Amino acid sequence: MAKPKQPTWSDVKAGLAQFDRAGLLGLVKDLYALRPENRAFVAARLGVGSDPLAPFKALISRWINPDVLKGQDVSIAKAKSAIGDYRKAVGQPEGIAELSVFYCEEATRLVRDCGMEEEGYYSALVRMYEQAMTHVTALETADRDTMLARLDAVRGSLHGIGWGVSDAVTEIWFGHVD
Repeated sequence: MAKPKQPTWSDVKAGLAQFDRAGLLGLVKDLYALRPENRAFVAARLGVGSDPLAPFKALISRWINPDVLKGQDVSIAKAKSAIGDYRKAVGQPEGIAELSVFYCEEATRLVRDCGMEEEGYYSALVRMYEQAMTHVTALETADRDTMLARLDAVRGSLHGIGWGVSDAVTEIWFGHVD
């Protein structure tokens, strides 16, 4: 049995050409209502709302520092996806840096509060710390020093954490900060 053909962007574009303005607005409205990720993307792309990073932070927090007492699970991929979605929607370097730092803070909070003992979680935290340092040190804004102080606080909070995490983030820190 042949595998069904997946629509390509050309197929979608041809379908969209059939819509009038009201039809396109209806489509965007339906997509907006479908998922929180869609709402965050559309609001950020259009620059509406008081804090365009808030929905992305909520997604990061939900997936990287879930409420374990409510049985919520961790998803590194979904937390990282929120940063990728912001990058696609807006892509401002300051926003990407902020979300990367926030990810590290939330992951550290879970590690400190719950004693996470999963190597994959620790590895993802170290990789995100590296990315956050790269994004933050590339900034030329006033936010740079504030974000570096937050990353240093993360580094301090991870002191004594196993799996080599403390040593890894300290090495990353001194590799980026003179």
